[in-house]
Amino acid sequence: MNPPPASAPARALKWFGWSDRGRFRPNNEDAFLGLQFDARELHHLGRIGEAATATKDFAFAVSDGMGGANAGEYASRIAVEKIAALLPRSFKQSAVGLTTGFEDVLTELFGETHRALAYLGSSYEECSGMEATLSLCWFTPAWMYYGHIGDSRIYYLPARDGGIKQLTHDDTHVGWLRRTGRINEREARTHPRRSALQKALGGGNQFVDPQVGAVGYEPGDVFLLCTDGLMEGLYEHHVVELLRPPAGAATVANPAQTLVNESLEKGCRDNSTALVIQVL
Repeated sequence: MNPPPASAPARALKWFGWSDRGRFRPNNEDAFLGLQFDARELHHLGRIGEAATATKDFAFAVSDGMGGANAGEYASRIAVEKIAALLPRSFKQSAVGLTTGFEDVLTELFGETHRALAYLGSSYEECSGMEATLSLCWFTPAWMYYGHIGDSRIYYLPARDGGIKQLTHDDTHVGWLRRTGRINEREARTHPRRSALQKALGGGNQFVDPQVGAVGYEPGDVFLLCTDGLMEGLYEHHVVELLRPPAGAATVANPAQTLVNESLEKGCRDNSTALVIQVL
């Protein structure tokens, strides 16, 4: 990773969020979050908005909870709410260019969230076995830092080549089979163990080892955070078609809602959540 420029150009982000419990689940165990913060203030963001990155950092996250009764719904809420409590502490570092140390910041955030979920799961019968995935994007003026555990995903659609790249690794055996070329996207979607997690926050996991990374973003780039339910109904080329419509196509009010609705129409049976972030 090259160091960011001493003075990052002024950019703005436009974001869109949407979540749906779907047609077959009694409740929604997904959660998503948007934050704008600096060393003194923190603001929760609405589903749709736009703001500059010059003076404040931004964080976006999705989480998919698991557990009996309502424990899954509770777990995903805790996972995203921990970000609001922990990440703003690091603003002073990011403001001067966090070229090293972001791995430690994100690893500690995931570790504290894991310990909170594990404690609640072991202390209260109704929370027994609660677990959560977590995928987080942290935007500073020059870089997007990300952390991830589980099978929610972060996709990157760079403006330069018009393609799509999955930044995160699915923490499943099927995800490993796909990454190593042993199966293709279609086979991964129908594999009987596609949802069997090898890593998650909380539950009986003894420790967490999140995937962390960084992307230097540019105007025209698009990022997508989503739970696994979204990709149950969509192939990656569908995502590109919906987020990169041809010139002259009608503009949709909320592309995240369009993705979720399209996924449900194409057979998604799970909760489905999407967060779309456009770099202006």
